[in-house]
Amino acid sequence: MTGHTALLAAYDAQLRTDAETAGALSVTRHGPLWLVTFDGGRGFITYRDLGGAHAEQVRQLVAEALAHYAADPLITRVEWKSRGHDRAPGLHEALLAHGFVPEEPESIMIGEARMLAVDVPLPDGVRLRQVTSEADVLAMGAMQGEVFEDPHWRERSDAAIRRLERGDGMELWIAEAEGRVVCAGRLDPVPDTDFAGIWGGATLRHWRGRGIYRALTAARARSALRLGKTFINSDSTEFSRPILERSGLARVSTTTPYQWSR
Repeated sequence: MTGHTALLAAYDAQLRTDAETAGALSVTRHGPLWLVTFDGGRGFITYRDLGGAHAEQVRQLVAEALAHYAADPLITRVEWKSRGHDRAPGLHEALLAHGFVPEEPESIMIGEARMLAVDVPLPDGVRLRQVTSEADVLAMGAMQGEVFEDPHWRERSDAAIRRLERGDGMELWIAEAEGRVVCAGRLDPVPDTDFAGIWGGATLRHWRGRGIYRALTAARARSALRLGKTFINSDSTEFSRPILERSGLARVSTTTPYQWSR
């Protein structure tokens, strides 16, 4: 097994299905699919593989999955999470035919936490800290919403606040400068696995290129190591992928989210 092959095998075995349902309100199994409902009216469709389904069967799975969510008036949007290394004939066409819109592909990045847990000097006046208060979480969410142009940032922030109240292990980290949040990201230790995920990494445009995101990533990696996690995973945009590659993470595949809105 090559290094990348072993990492991808660990990803498929440990980070799909169960590991993606933390904090879910409900999970319904439908053939190979896991139909997940999260707080805030959000549906999420995932699977370990599609069980060798041919194109017509894939199309039927898409139709049945969407019908499951369309029957629930509280669901306002649904994400189908596809992976580039899956055998999924006709999936792209089936999703488009049922009103799903693809977002930009992201790189699935995996590596050893210890390779990220390095000392990174911060610019003068910038400090890192873990946050738990509602005011801090909302300030973090507003900044991420600005960077990602996300109209749902308040719903995501409210859901994060509820997760913190439940104490499911999620950690939120920010970098502050000049009285505001300039960089932020989440750490999600995955129970019963060797992994912790780093998510939501965002830096305000004028603060990029100064090592702040790398320092925030290092802080999260150190926290993951303290929690006994040996691997870090992330679905990375083209902003963060080069930084993580320089830190030693490997691009093992791609993932493309397809979004449906009521």
